Amino acid sequence: MISLKSPRDIEGMRRAGQITAAARALAGKMVRPGVTTLEIDTAVRKFIESQGATPSFLGYGGFPASACISVNDEVIHGIPSNQVLKEGDIVSVDVGAYIGGFHGDCAGTYPCGKISDEAARLIAVTEQSFWEGMKFARFGYRVSDISHAVQKYVEENGFSVVRDYVGHGVGANLHESPEVPNYGKPGHGPRLAPGMTLAVEPMVNQGDWRVKVMKDGWTVRTADGSLAAHYENSILITKGEPEILTQVGDLRL
Repeated sequence: MISLKSPRDIEGMRRAGQITAAARALAGKMVRPGVTTLEIDTAVRKFIESQGATPSFLGYGGFPASACISVNDEVIHGIPSNQVLKEGDIVSVDVGAYIGGFHGDCAGTYPCGKISDEAARLIAVTEQSFWEGMKFARFGYRVSDISHAVQKYVEENGFSVVRDYVGHGVGANLHESPEVPNYGKPGHGPRLAPGMTLAVEPMVNQGDWRVKVMKDGWTVRTADGSLAAHYENSILITKGEPEILTQVGDLRL
């Protein structure tokens, strides 16, 4: 069942979204050679908790950290560790914060020092594919209209979209209905309505779309070893333009 949020719910989601977006921004600024992914995770947790919130991911389904930090060919769900980032890496950070009964959820991929032109293009195309999807995140369109727009843009630029993992509704629960794939034909799925809140998250591979799960049961890598990027925001469907809930706004860092 799809949850339509009340004005009071939406205020709660904006608050959670601000904290989540600020945590993502903090993590992104920390991505540089010599830093470990565990150091980034520790900073994210401390920041979220300093805002009176709880890291959404910590303990979720048994996940052992506050942020998913995925490097190079890791697509999603990378577990922070003592891995030291090096020049040329690309680093995807996925974070969530829970406060006042609601979750925020967002992600981004960041360059570590100087990266290759192709890696930079992958990051740019992944983020822009989200915005291409947003053109259809409007009252009256259907979920798959967002999905199709993401896939079309990604594939026109020579990359591929992951099929095994998808976006989702977000709210009182981190994962709610409906699923929001990053591929598919337009005109399918639930019709978008004001009050729907979705986590739209293109996951894009440099090579083939296929992925594999590592022995830790969490980390997802590209099957062919190519680079991957991830971009995500929590959004609100309105009667007009969609609202990005995961933006820092006037939150004081």
